Amino acid sequence: MLTLSVLDQSPVSFGSTPREAVQNTVRLAQETEKMGYHRFWVAEHHHTKNFAGSTPEVLISHLAAKTSTIRVGSGGVMLPHYSSYKVAENFRMLETLYPGRIDLGIGRAPGGMPLATMALQEGNTRGIHHYPQQVDDLIAYLHNAVDENHRFCGLEATPIPETAPEIWMLGSSGSSARLAAEKGIPFTFAHFINGIDGPAVAKAYREAFQPSSLLAEPKVIAAIFAICADTEEQAERIASSLDLSILMLEKGERRNGVPSIEQALNYPYTTYDLIRIRENRKRMIVGAPEQVKQQVLQLSNDYETDELMVVTITHDFNDKLNSYQLLSEMFPQKPSRD
Repeated sequence: MLTLSVLDQSPVSFGSTPREAVQNTVRLAQETEKMGYHRFWVAEHHHTKNFAGSTPEVLISHLAAKTSTIRVGSGGVMLPHYSSYKVAENFRMLETLYPGRIDLGIGRAPGGMPLATMALQEGNTRGIHHYPQQVDDLIAYLHNAVDENHRFCGLEATPIPETAPEIWMLGSSGSSARLAAEKGIPFTFAHFINGIDGPAVAKAYREAFQPSSLLAEPKVIAAIFAICADTEEQAERIASSLDLSILMLEKGERRNGVPSIEQALNYPYTTYDLIRIRENRKRMIVGAPEQVKQQVLQLSNDYETDELMVVTITHDFNDKLNSYQLLSEMFPQKPSRD
C-alpha cells in the first residue's frame, strides 16, 4: 500500500492575504486527515510575501490542536539558523502536548534571501560546516544522550516526554543524503526542487546507511509536486499558475503571491521561458486521475519507497483540495488510529 503525506508551504495567492493562506493550511490539514493522509508537514520561509509559513513550530502546535490523528511536523526547521538545544526544547514540548504525532524535519537551506539569513544568524558565526555537529547535538538532546564528553555534559532539554519526535533529514542533493546515512536517520528527498537526481540520491543513501539507535534500516520519502483534476485539460490550466510562479522566481521577477490562471495564460512568454517551464515540469506530476496514478506509481518505484509526500500549489484553494481528494481516492489510505 502506498502511503501519502502532505507538505504545505502556506502559499499566498495573488489577491489574498497571509491570514487566508494560514487558514487554508489549517483546513487542508483537517481535510487531508479525513482523507487518510499520514503526515502533514509545514515549511519555513523567511522575508517573502509568497509563503506565510515562517515559523513551523508555532504552526505545528496550532495544527495539532485542530486535528486528532494525523502526524504533524516540519518540512523543515532550517537548523543552521538556530540552537540545537532550543529546537529540541520546542519539539519536546510539542511531543509532550501531542505524544506520538510529531515529526521534526531538519534542513540546512537558508529558507530565504541573504538579508534574512543575516538577521536570523546575527552574531552567530557557526556557518553550515557546523551542521553535522548540530545534528549530533539535536539527536542527543531529543534522546537524553548527552554523555560525559559533551561540551554541555549534564544538560537536558525539557520537558522530557515519554516519547521522542521522529527526526527526518531533508535534502535535494547527495550531501544531505550522505549525512542522513551516516547518522542513521530517515531521509526525505525534495523531488519538487530537484526533479532529476532523486532516485540516484535515494539509492546512494540506502547503500551508505549505517544503522543507529534511531533506525535499523534506511527509510526514504520523496516529496513531489502534484496537481490532479478531473480532466487533463483542467489540470493543465490549474498548473499554469505554478508554472508561472516558478518561472518568475527563477527570473527574479517580483511576485505578489501565486498568480491566477488568467495571469498565467496572458503572460508574455519568451521561447526561453517555455523551455524553462518544460524543464521544471520534471519536478511535477500534472494530469487527470489515471495519468497521475501511473506517474505516482512510477516515482514510488524509482525511489523504492512506499511513502510519497505531496506538495500542491494552486491559485484557487478548492482546486488544491480537489487534487488531494482525487489522489486519496486513487490510493486509499489505512484508517487513522483512534
